[in-house]
This record gives sequence, C-alpha cells and structure tokens, in this order.
Amino acid sequence: MASVLRWCVVPLLATTLLAQTTASTKPKRTKTAAVTAEDVQELKSALAAQQRQIEQLRQQLTQRDQAWQQAQQQLQAAQAAASAAQGKADQAASQAGQQQDAVTALRSDVADLKLNATNAALSLQETQKNVQSSVESPLALHYRGITITPGGFLAAETVWRQHALAADINTPLNSIPFPGSSQSHMSEFYGSGRQSRVSMLAEGKLNSAKLTGYVEADFLSAGVTSNNNQSNSYSLRQRQAYGQAALNNGWTFTGGQMWSLVTETKKGVDNRTEALPMTIDAQYTVGFSWARQYGLRVSKNFNNKFWLAFSLEEAQTTLGGHGASNNFLIGQQGTGGGLYNATANYAYNASPDFVIKAAFEPGWGHYEIFGVVRDLRDRVFPCGATSATGSCGGKTGSSAVGAFNNSSLGGGLGVNIRGTFDKKFDVGLHFLGGDGVGRYGTSGLADVIARPDGVLVPMRNYQVLGTLEYHAKRLDIYGNAGVEYEARNWFLNSANKPVGYGAPGFSNLGCYTETPPASTSTTVLVDTTGTTTTVPVPGAVGTPLSGGFNPGGLKNCNGDTRNIWEGTIGFWYRLYNGPKGKLQFGPQYSYLVRNTWTGQGSDPSAKENMVLTSFRYYLP
Repeated sequence: MASVLRWCVVPLLATTLLAQTTASTKPKRTKTAAVTAEDVQELKSALAAQQRQIEQLRQQLTQRDQAWQQAQQQLQAAQAAASAAQGKADQAASQAGQQQDAVTALRSDVADLKLNATNAALSLQETQKNVQSSVESPLALHYRGITITPGGFLAAETVWRQHALAADINTPLNSIPFPGSSQSHMSEFYGSGRQSRVSMLAEGKLNSAKLTGYVEADFLSAGVTSNNNQSNSYSLRQRQAYGQAALNNGWTFTGGQMWSLVTETKKGVDNRTEALPMTIDAQYTVGFSWARQYGLRVSKNFNNKFWLAFSLEEAQTTLGGHGASNNFLIGQQGTGGGLYNATANYAYNASPDFVIKAAFEPGWGHYEIFGVVRDLRDRVFPCGATSATGSCGGKTGSSAVGAFNNSSLGGGLGVNIRGTFDKKFDVGLHFLGGDGVGRYGTSGLADVIARPDGVLVPMRNYQVLGTLEYHAKRLDIYGNAGVEYEARNWFLNSANKPVGYGAPGFSNLGCYTETPPASTSTTVLVDTTGTTTTVPVPGAVGTPLSGGFNPGGLKNCNGDTRNIWEGTIGFWYRLYNGPKGKLQFGPQYSYLVRNTWTGQGSDPSAKENMVLTSFRYYLP
C-alpha cells in the first residue's frame, strides 16, 4: 500500500511544482522581463525546497510503510497469538469438557456406589431380619428335606337357638323340634372352644413329583365322660389324614381320609381348596353336599384348564321310613373291640362309593360336573316276619329260610358353578340330585327305605345351594340360601298298613301336643297304624337319665321331612392379618324351616332362629 501511495503522490507533486514554475516564468505578452541570477537562484531554492518536501514525504511514506509493515507483522503476530490462544482455549475447553464429563461420571459413580451401599445395607438388614425371623419365628420347619407347616386356629364361639336342641355349634338340621315338643318352648345358649383346630402339612419335592402329607383335627367329638358341668372335656377327632403324590406330568394320587370328591373345590380338583361355606356352624348350611371319609383318588391335570378325577370312597347306608318289618338286615352297631362306636350303626358295605368328576376353568369361573354310583345292599329274610307255612319250610314264626342278599343301585349327578365379579364378589351355585344320595347332604336325610318284603328302595333326593360372598381387605360378608328335598315313597304291607316314607296314612296328629318328661332312657312312639318305635334319648347309654333331663317324646307324630330350607347371613372382620397370624371375629344369623309330608293331622312344620358368634386366632 505504501508503494502505491509513493507512485501516485510523487508524480503529482512534481507536476504541480513544474506547473507553478512554468507559470511564474512565462513571459507576459504585454511586458518582457529579463531573467536574472537571482531569479535562477530563487528557482533553485524553490526546487530544493520542493525536493526536500518530496524527500520528507518519501521518508514519511517509508516510515508509514515500516509502521504499516510493523502493524501488519504485529497483526499477523496477534492473529497467530489469537489463533494459538483460541487453540489453547479450545484445547482447554475440550479438556474442561472432558474433565466435566469425568466429574459427572465420577459423581454418577459415587451416587451409584452410595445407592449400592444403601441397597446392600438394606438387603443385609432384610437378610438379617429374615434369618432372625426364620430362626425365631419360622413359617415352616425343615426336617431332612421335608417342609413341615403347622396350622389351625383357636376359637371362642357361642350359639343361641330359639328352640332347644341340646347341640353344640354343629346344628342337627333334620332335628328341629316340632311345636308340640317341650324343646320348642325353651331356648338354649352354649359357649364352646371345641371347633379349635390343629393341622400339619408335610411336603417333600422329588425331581419328578411332589409328596404331601396332611393331618387335621378338632375337638367336636364326645367321649363317654364328656360333659359341660365342670371340666368340659371333649375328645380330639380326626378330620383329615391323607398322603399325596403329585407327578410333574399332571397325574396325582391321593389316599386317606379327606373331603369327598363330591365336595366342590375352587381350584381344579385339588385338596385343601374346598369351597366350604363361611359359616360358624360346623354343620355348615342346608344344601351343601359333602363328606369327610376314606378315599383313594386319581386325577389328571390338563394344562390347568381341565381336570378329570376318579375316587373310591367309604360307603355307608342310612335308613329312613316307618312300619318296616323285621325281615332285612343292613348292618349292626359298632363293635367296641373293632374300634367302632357301640352306639352307632354301621352298614355292611358291598363296595365303596364311586365318584367321578370333571372340572373346567376356561378363563372365567370354575365349573364342575360329577356323578356318584352306589351299591345299596341288604340281606332279605322272606320268612323273617311271617307265620305262614309252605314256602318257609312248613315252619311257623320267624325263620331265616330262603334268606338272600339283594343290591339296589343308587347314585346321582351334580353340578357346581363358581365365579368372581369385580375381584370382590364370589357367586356360587351347587346342585346334587339322585336316588340314595341323602347322606351326602349336610341335613343327613335318608338314603333308603325298606319295602314290606325287605328289599331296599333308594330315596329320591335333591340338594341345592346358592352362595354370595363379598371380600375386602379386612371384611368378608357372606350369604347362603339352600334347600334339601326328600321324595315320599310308601307301600302297603300284607295288613294293608302303610310302610315307607311320607305316606298319607301316617299320623301327624300328635305333632302339636306336648307330653310330660319321660322316666326312662328311651321313648316309645306309637302311630295310628299301631306301629311302635323305640327312640333312644340323646346322650343315654342304656341307663335311665336322672329326673329333669329326659324330655317326653311326641306321640302319633311321624313328621317325615319333605324339605329343609335355610337362609344364612354373616360376616368376618379381621382385626389383624400379618406375619404374626390372623385375628378375626364374626356373627352369623340363620333361619331354618323344616316342612313335612302331609299325613293324618296335616303337615306340621318346624322353625328355628339361630345366632352364632366366633372369635378366632389363626396360626401364621
């Protein structure tokens, strides 16, 4: 840039000076002047002065060029320094970013270490707590590869009945007193801890199966010396005791005393998932079908959607009706030496009862279809109650000539349906109907009657139960409505008198007439046909009861049950439910109606109001 200025400014100055010189030396046309030495000298001085000015300008230009070059060099140096500084700044920023990332990562690592340390401490505390809890209060015991889990509950329960039955908290539903009985004029209250229960579950696992043993007992049994007077000593009784092998391929084998396969379950056909009514009453509720008895059960699980089971179960035959001749034999009272109860009847069973069940769980609800087949046998004595001759070998009076065994086929079909709505409401419907299945109903209606010739006839029986339950965190509310029905079946004997159950010719004339207390341990009932029936007084063992404890029996009152209805409502409230067990209480109200078949003197009915309470502590 300085060179450009120099080449532009110098010629311009020279031209300007030459023009001035020419103008000053140009002769005037009007006057002519002579050039003197002074003029020349003056011109030289002027030129010298201009030359000095030009030189000064050149020096200034040179200085400016130098200053410009220095400035340019300084600028380049500054730019280089700035570039270097920028590079250093970028490097420093990069290093700072890396350091910040490192700091952030380090902080994150520190936070993770703190969190891990906290979690480790909490885990250690939880482990220590679990170890201490398992040592001090284990949920199960471990012995040689077997897990043993104790269970059960302790109960304090009461029952109040409007009409007396002299019964604990298990109500004999088919014994509700008629209006004429003294018991119907007196209420009763009892307190009991006898339903308290103990149980033990033992489980062992193999590679291909799970082995289980289960035992359960309560105190709802009475010994010869049991009473409520002072010690209230009642005996421990077996409820369940069975062993089970559940294979990994879905097959399960179970044997021992357990709930009958007739009893509804909530999961497949699995033991210990029985859908029991939530009642306090140990006899449950009318319409509930069940038994706890010997069984050998085989079941198959198909993908937790379908189950098929078959069982062989203990058989017994219960007898009903009136007017039968002494010409047949079902069994006898138990033999004490054979460990049976000498005051209870035992049938001579021809075979076990056969039960088959299919259960379905398609996605919503639980569904069951089941069937029962029974062989109801007795020994018939054609000459056991006749004085005829001829066919009885020419002999008069009773004899065993021509005696033979006869079997009658009994059985029934059942359906169970159970589902859950809104995760809180459980709805259930149960039905069992057939011939000779009365003993599977909780009311204990008869299985058979005997014809005049001694042949057993299975009784038509129906059992229906509907349940509704509400389940919350602390509260369970339940309602049950059930009915059991027994059909009438009767015949005329050789004397043209009715024999059987619910015959219109049976007398009910005395069902409304109270009788004074009896003085013996048995009561004789006489109907209009002249038939006498000796009825043991409850609690008597062959000896008369003391005065004041022997209510009189109704005369001319057959009162064959047509149906029994029961409605039940109640709730359970859990005061505590946690690792220390469960504490709950609840009341129950039940209303029962027992209707009879019409006979001479109408069809009497019996009604019962009951209130029960329970306070229970369950083992964890």
